[in-house]
Amino acid sequence: MKEISCKLLVIGAGPGGYVCAIRAGQLGVDTVIVEAGKPGGTCLNVGCIPSKALIHAAEEFEKVSHMEGGNSPLGISLTAPTLDLARTVAWKDGIVSRLNSGVAGLLKKAGVKTVHGWAMFRDGKTVAVETETGVQVIRAETVVIATGSAPVELPFLPFGGPVISSTDALALGAVPEKLAVVGGGYIGLELGMAFAKMGAKVTVVEALPRVLAQYDAELTRPVVKRLAALGVELMLGAKAKGLSSQGQAGKGDALLVETSDGKSAKVAAEKILVTVGRKPVTEGWGLEQIDLDRTGKFIRIDDQCRTSMRGIFAIGDVTGEPMLAHRAMTQGEMVAEIIAGHKRSWDKRSIPAVCFTDPELVTAGLSPDEAKALGGEIKIGMFPFAANGRAMTKLGEDGFVRVVARADNHLVLGIQAVGQGVSELAAAFGLALEMGARLEDIAGTIHAHPTQGEGFQEAALKALGHALHI
Repeated sequence: MKEISCKLLVIGAGPGGYVCAIRAGQLGVDTVIVEAGKPGGTCLNVGCIPSKALIHAAEEFEKVSHMEGGNSPLGISLTAPTLDLARTVAWKDGIVSRLNSGVAGLLKKAGVKTVHGWAMFRDGKTVAVETETGVQVIRAETVVIATGSAPVELPFLPFGGPVISSTDALALGAVPEKLAVVGGGYIGLELGMAFAKMGAKVTVVEALPRVLAQYDAELTRPVVKRLAALGVELMLGAKAKGLSSQGQAGKGDALLVETSDGKSAKVAAEKILVTVGRKPVTEGWGLEQIDLDRTGKFIRIDDQCRTSMRGIFAIGDVTGEPMLAHRAMTQGEMVAEIIAGHKRSWDKRSIPAVCFTDPELVTAGLSPDEAKALGGEIKIGMFPFAANGRAMTKLGEDGFVRVVARADNHLVLGIQAVGQGVSELAAAFGLALEMGARLEDIAGTIHAHPTQGEGFQEAALKALGHALHI
């Protein structure tokens, strides 16, 4: 095959990689992108997008299930609904396919050449790609590593058979009768709650004293309450130990667990979903051929996403936390502009994070504890959705918006919310922090009525000492 030369080579077409390539192409940079799978990476194919499709289907099914027999407070009555998970998965796959085509089209429109295959470094400027038609050698002036992350596999619970990853969970043909979830973080609870709504008996095994430990307890309390309402059993302070086969494969398997008091227990499960985190994909593409500094398992970068080797950048999950698609996208756009000669740096004052549990969680900026740790006094304003008209009309009164600000100048340091549909408030929260808003700015902004966004304004008013509706 004829050797390809380019100014920019992007390895990985996930959110970070494809955005980097598109922006570089828009700026006239001769760009090649290499991807072994489908464009869109984990997020589009087996992560963010398909999981939200499954979560939405579960929510809709649970809604109509509560309407059976005329029990809905809305006055709606219907006969027993059923769920065909295979059709749900097919619908989800259709969405993913359309978005795959969209990304491929955007790359082509930007003039980016796509090479399908697995890239292996030969040196810091050269990779060899195993394609269907042979080895393609690509030489580039600059390389961007955007190889992403993969689910962590437990040595005593390897993926296969009844033990599944989040990827496998999104492709099941039927709802398991009993599902054990190992790991009570956001991935485990998002999927665990979805399957509980679809009719599975779900048990969550979490080694820490509480679920969603990355969030403060006040914020997660409504989620824990909802887990109980869904019949999800929480085994906290418990450690998964392995698999015990008790008969017919799949139907009779049990998860061995060491409980918080040191005793042994067995959790019957048709499927065991392991969600104990994600690891950077740093193996299999010749990293040993180049010399890059690491921070633990991750590639170390500076505030411009430069690695320790000249001409090589790294973006997204492979560079560490927070492993969020929008972080990778922002980094990718910035790196493309730097390569094109623009002056850019990485400012992460606010990277909103959303947990799509029921209710949803949104955080942006600092939590109350993180703000207190900076020293100096802070003000906290909280407004409950129980006092919000729009939330009440959606049967979504459980939750709140919380604003954290400095006491001296009222500069907003962090914003959090828990409630039905609050993921859509993430943009407003991020914008307020990015623009350096003070409590008076938020309080003085006219918010449309009736919306849940009014809770944001009311939380700021509360911090100022004069909330209007509580």
